[in-house]
This record gives sequence, structure tokens and C-alpha cells, in this order.
Amino acid sequence: MLAKLQKLGVMPSLSRPSVSNDNPYSELLFRTLKYRPGHPEKRFTGLPDARSWFDRFVTWYNVEHQHSGIKFVTPVMCHQQTDIDVLVKRIDVYETAKSKHPERWSRATRDWSHITSMVLNPTNETKASKQKAA
Repeated sequence: MLAKLQKLGVMPSLSRPSVSNDNPYSELLFRTLKYRPGHPEKRFTGLPDARSWFDRFVTWYNVEHQHSGIKFVTPVMCHQQTDIDVLVKRIDVYETAKSKHPERWSRATRDWSHITSMVLNPTNETKASKQKAA
């Protein structure tokens, strides 16, 4: 089967040689799915029940769940760029708090800048340029 798929140009996506970081994203999604409140304690009664639950999960994950990797906004907010207003307000709140009590801040405030792109498997060059920017 694998040989036929490779002949057709289909390459396996998991456990690829020399790619150690292609699976954590799937694992993280499954962990989020399993430990989310409302995860079923018992088996689904059938395929329609499972599809209904996963539809609700996907909606929650993309519309309601605030992701730490994109500055605690939802993916929908990020795609529609409605996150910009939220992030600007957060910057204002942090700067106001720092100006009122500078003794509480030993470092710069949290970076709430708008994220314009995400890379799932960054190359070493991408990682290096990101570290230089920080």
C-alpha cells in the first residue's frame, strides 16, 4: 500500500525521517480535545452523535477558545483581524498599569503586538531571525 501511495506521489505525513517536530501539533490538539470540559465520558452512541460533538468542538476551538500561541485571541478573530482592537486595548491596560505602579514592573510589559503569520515547522533560519528580533 505504501509503495503504491508513494508511486502516486503521496508521502506519509507522520514520523518523517529527519523531522522530529511534525507530530506535536496533532498531539496538542488531541490533548486539548480530551481535557476540554464536556468531553464525553462514554463512547458515542453512533456516527451522527460523534459528528455532532466534533462539530461543536471545532466551533469552540476556532471561535471561543483563546490560543496562547496567538496572544490569547481566537483563530477566527485573527483571520478576520478583529484581534487588533483587543490587542490595542491590552497594550493600553498594561501601559496604564505600569505607569501607575512602575515599581511592580522589573521588565517590559508583555508583547501584545498583532501576529501577521504563523509557521508550524520553522526552519533554523526562521528561528534565528525570530530570536534576533526579540
